[in-house]
Amino acid sequence: PTSKKAECVQVVVRCRPMSSKEEKSNCQRAVSMDSKRGEVSLTNPKAKGQAPRQFTFDSVYDWNSKQSDLYDETFAPLVDSVLQGYNGTILAYGQTGTGKTYTMEGLADVPEERGVIPNAFEHIFNHIARSQDETYLVRASYLEIYQEQIRDLLSKDQSTRLELRDRADTGVYVKDLKAYVAKNALEVGKAMKAGNKNRSVG
Repeated sequence: PTSKKAECVQVVVRCRPMSSKEEKSNCQRAVSMDSKRGEVSLTNPKAKGQAPRQFTFDSVYDWNSKQSDLYDETFAPLVDSVLQGYNGTILAYGQTGTGKTYTMEGLADVPEERGVIPNAFEHIFNHIARSQDETYLVRASYLEIYQEQIRDLLSKDQSTRLELRDRADTGVYVKDLKAYVAKNALEVGKAMKAGNKNRSVG
């Protein structure tokens, strides 16, 4: 990786805007964010006079943040290190309705609204297109872990449950998970759309 920061786990927080339902209900915002300092402050509206609780993270993005800023500042360096041969993982975690899908996928047909995943696809394939002395093979898999069950979202048989295995030479892997060769970002995007139709809802 290009820097020490790229070698360690980073925790990034993004706070979505209030929903129209929350605004109609006159909900008060309980979160304030300081992006420069990486701080999140939580206020309990029912506890008047109580000092806000403060938390510090590697990066924080408030409800005005743009998809491109989030990607360029936080995720592009990780994708660059993957293109140098390092392993990288992006994990989105949070309650239902907190904006994980919007952050990760965004709106595919609106360039400035595209999320982390389509931006990473474009980043990877642009890098490949510019490379002159290297050959790349890109394979795509799409799995879901839901209620401790693993499914291959690109499989025709969605009733099959897969198993997590460990090999001394390659490490942890999912047995029988299919991988498909992808030649460009459009092909990976199509595979993702197909897999999304098989995701569990609930």
